[in-house]
Amino acid sequence: MLADRLSCKIDKAKFQGLYGQTTYMGKKLFLLKPQTYMNLSGRSVLQLSAYYHIPPARIIVLFDDISLNPGRLRIRGDGSAGGHNGIKSVIQELGSQDFPRVKIGVGAKPNPEQDLADWVLSGFTPSEKKALEATLPHAGDAALCIIEKGISEAANRYNGFQAQI
Repeated sequence: MLADRLSCKIDKAKFQGLYGQTTYMGKKLFLLKPQTYMNLSGRSVLQLSAYYHIPPARIIVLFDDISLNPGRLRIRGDGSAGGHNGIKSVIQELGSQDFPRVKIGVGAKPNPEQDLADWVLSGFTPSEKKALEATLPHAGDAALCIIEKGISEAANRYNGFQAQI
C-alpha cells in the first residue's frame, strides 16, 4: 500500500530482497521487502543499509506484533526485539536497537499449544482481516510521519490507533 501511494515499484532484486527507490520530501527513499526467512530478514536490511550508507536511526521497520490486538498500532523509536525473531535479526545484523518501528497488531494465538510459526503464517478471520485492511494505510501514514515530523510526533498521533470495524 505504501509503495502504491508513493508510486514506487518494488521490483529490483538485490540485497536478498525486492526493493524500490523513490523520492519523498526531496530525499531518496527505499522500500525493501526481504526475501529471506523472517528470522534472517536483518541480513537483507543490513545489505541495503550498508550499500547506501543508511544509519540505523534512518531505517523504519514495519512488522506484525502478536502482543497487539488486530488493527492496533504502536510506534517506537528503539528498543528490544520483544521476542520477534525478525526484529531480533535486524538488531543483530545492524548492531543496534536504535531504529524506528511501526508495530502492526495481528493478535495473540488463540490456543497456547499452537505453534507460533503456524499461527503467524495462518490466515486471518474475516473480522481480523477487516481490522488489518483498515489499519494498514495508517501504518504507512505513521512511517511517513516519522520521516516528516519525527518519531515523537508519529507516536503521539498513531500510538494506540485501533481500527474500528
